Amino acid sequence: MLDIKEDRDGVSFRVRVQPRASRNQAAGIADGALKVRLTAPPVDGEANEACLKFLAGLFGVPARSVSLVSGHTGRNKIVRVRGLTARDVLDLLGRFPEC
Repeated sequence: MLDIKEDRDGVSFRVRVQPRASRNQAAGIADGALKVRLTAPPVDGEANEACLKFLAGLFGVPARSVSLVSGHTGRNKIVRVRGLTARDVLDLLGRFPEC
C-alpha cells in the first residue's frame, strides 16, 4: 500500500525512481513507495524533471502542481502533488494493473 500523507492543499508520498529504463511507466508499489521507471539519465536533474513531468501526466494535473520535497540526488524521493486527495491518488493508481 502506498504511504500517503494528506493535508488541506494536497498529498505527499514516496517515489522510488529507476532511471535509464526502456520506457516511462509506473511499475508498482513496494515498501510504501510508488516505483517509477524513467528513460531519463540521472544527471543534471534530468531524472527529477522527467519524474515530475511523468507524475503530472499520470495524475492529470498541471506540471506546476507536482514538486520534489526531498531526494534531489537519490533514487528515493518524496513528491508533493497539490490539488489531489489520498483517495484520488489511490483511485488513479488503481487503474494500472502493475500498481
